[in-house]
Amino acid sequence: MNRALSLQAFAPGSRGWCIQTACALEASAPKPGNVHPHADYHDLSHAELVAAGAALAPAFEAAPRSRLGATILAAVEASRGVTRSNANLGIVLAAAPLAAAPGPAAPTPARITGILAALGPEDAADCWAAIALARPGGMGSRGRWDVAGPPPPDLMAAMRAAAPHDQIARLWADGYEPLFAGPVADLERELAAGHDLGAAIVRAFLLHLAREPDSLIARKHGARVAAAVSSRAAEVVGSGSWREAAASLDRDLRRGLGVAGFVPAATTRPGTINPGTTADLIAAALYALLATGRLQEIVGPHPTLDSRADPPRR
Repeated sequence: MNRALSLQAFAPGSRGWCIQTACALEASAPKPGNVHPHADYHDLSHAELVAAGAALAPAFEAAPRSRLGATILAAVEASRGVTRSNANLGIVLAAAPLAAAPGPAAPTPARITGILAALGPEDAADCWAAIALARPGGMGSRGRWDVAGPPPPDLMAAMRAAAPHDQIARLWADGYEPLFAGPVADLERELAAGHDLGAAIVRAFLLHLAREPDSLIARKHGARVAAAVSSRAAEVVGSGSWREAAASLDRDLRRGLGVAGFVPAATTRPGTINPGTTADLIAAALYALLATGRLQEIVGPHPTLDSRADPPRR
């Protein structure tokens, strides 16, 4: 059965509609290791994740009239109001610059680079406040400009410093070209190859995970585990029976099985190995495609995901 996502509060094509649609599509595709309709975390359900995405819409709709830092803080405040835990800080940080450009023109790396170059101390303060409010897991301590400390005077300098160990910080530092050349292009190629939207999302996720180890996994479990998960993702996306292989990887990531270097403890909870940053980048890529209009004919005003994206019954 197709799953109607019922997102009607904002006009199709608007910034608010694009972000809530991107979040709902990303959350509803059965990406290995992530929350999806067949699997929740102990502190985050699929329904909460969709609700958190919808909560971002007013802040994104107002983004061209606001400072970027204010948009990020307002979006995180709205999201935290409807969930028990950090649901989408990464999505907010990855997608908010896409929504910030004034006027109707679609987001491009050049326009985003200009917005990031104009950030000031107030944007840094709001961004640090948003991170503190979201309380993301696995951040650790990074010395200078630690997220637990005072905000940096230069937000882009802090992002460049964090870039080696955080994919979203690296996206800011690299001017967003990697998003368009990577996940955005992957989604377009998978759709052009004839995959339905749900399958294209899962395959784009696997392709990017295979190309780039997930920084959330690396922070929480180390580089060896992150690299092992990327190797598994490459095997899955290249498999002739990739749907079954993706469902197997999903089970393994939740149990910590079949991943080199990871030894689950007796208290290990479901969703232990979560490629969450890769999922955030896929949501941002979906936003970019929706904002350019290249997905709107496929999605329509009331998005659905085809049931063929579902994993096999277990």
